[in-house]
Amino acid sequence: RTSLDIDYHWDGDLETKRDEILGLLRKKLLPEVKRRMGYDGTAEPLVGPDADSPLVKAITFAAFRRDLPGSRIELPVDITRIVCLDPPVARTAGGTVYLTASDADMAESKVIALLQRVFVQDRDLLDLFLFQGALPPDVGPRLKEKLSTLSVAQRDVDERLASLRQNAGVHARGVDGIIRQQVDEPAAANLRKAGGGKAICETVLGILEDVVARARG
Repeated sequence: RTSLDIDYHWDGDLETKRDEILGLLRKKLLPEVKRRMGYDGTAEPLVGPDADSPLVKAITFAAFRRDLPGSRIELPVDITRIVCLDPPVARTAGGTVYLTASDADMAESKVIALLQRVFVQDRDLLDLFLFQGALPPDVGPRLKEKLSTLSVAQRDVDERLASLRQNAGVHARGVDGIIRQQVDEPAAANLRKAGGGKAICETVLGILEDVVARARG
């Protein structure tokens, strides 16, 4: 799946990283948008009750034409943290070496996202389906430790699983949309032949129920 996320490992304070990215957007991106498109813009940290999460810090990036009513475009930028149990892995891109989370930690982060996000993102369902092979054999105790670190209540996990089951049809249609929009056509065709969003959701629900049961021990 074509991803809009930038994944790398960083141990510092999440609010500090948000402010660093905020400065980059203001100093680099906003002038470039103005130069190329003639749009003014702003980049501001999200404020309010939803901005207090220790795991997510958000920025609202907006671009607009002052002389054109209704031209405002807003892009949310979320800076998130995942709980890692493995050492960071060195990967290269364009000759630059970055530290990223391990495949196991990344796959488990999709499990946690599906169990913990306020609003389910259908892309997480597809990602977990695609990368289920990266879940380690000891995913049960690892997930138990991560959920404990995040103070996720078992009741909340059970309610989310029940909600996913109840709304499986809605999520299946959402996954079909992600396949259509963000997956290369040869791979998308294979996914559709294998049952598309409906089959993917059923598989992922089975994975979630299995790992949660194993986490309970």
